[in-house]
Amino acid sequence: MASVRWNLNDTGLRLLSAVALLVLWEAIALSGSALLPGPATVARALVRDWIHGPLPSDLAITLARVVASFLIAMVVGSVFGILMGRSQRADGLLDLWLVLGLNVPALVIIYLCYLWIGLNEAAAVAAVALNKMPNTAVILREGARSVDRSLLQVADVLRLSAARRMRRVYLPQLYPYFMAATRSGLSLIWKIVLVVELIGRSNGVGFRLGLYFQFFDIADILAYTVTFIAVVLAVESCLIRPLERRLTRWRA
Repeated sequence: MASVRWNLNDTGLRLLSAVALLVLWEAIALSGSALLPGPATVARALVRDWIHGPLPSDLAITLARVVASFLIAMVVGSVFGILMGRSQRADGLLDLWLVLGLNVPALVIIYLCYLWIGLNEAAAVAAVALNKMPNTAVILREGARSVDRSLLQVADVLRLSAARRMRRVYLPQLYPYFMAATRSGLSLIWKIVLVVELIGRSNGVGFRLGLYFQFFDIADILAYTVTFIAVVLAVESCLIRPLERRLTRWRA
């Protein structure tokens, strides 16, 4: 009962925060500021862009780029991170590359990918994935280093097969790190994809925001922003949180 009451209170606080944001937004708009259209104006622009405009296609294109670059970055970054966490030699060999990847500005990587590969989808996805890979590798390296070796010894004593040992003993200890890499990676990828589209693509949310910026169309900029935020919240609530609960239920 206590947990249910807490969940209800938590939901109520979130709703109260959202209402407070809308009230503050409306108050600023009613104060006569031309720089911030009111919620109703943005809502009308959103409906117009969704029904008669390019919003659905732009959003679909951007989400496709997010998914492609995220999967590549997670797979490659996880492999290198776990390898570096398990092997001191691999860590010493790859650490410099990892530091460079973490500190080279995202804009530089984007420009180089476009110059080397061309203004195409492969370059756009590669630029985003390369910016995310070091972040994933760092998190999974720390996860691999923190694996409880005594549990692995128990698995050896029980003579578990390599596949069962990996699935039942090793990977469950890394699940929290996978989820941390997922959250931080998505928060980074959402932003970098928009920059990639703004610089070198002729479609997508980032391209459309740049176009509206040139016309000083604040209502449409906010309409796209609200839609994008809604998608991010939906992914967090409907995919990431349930997956996290499922993967870490063994802790209970």
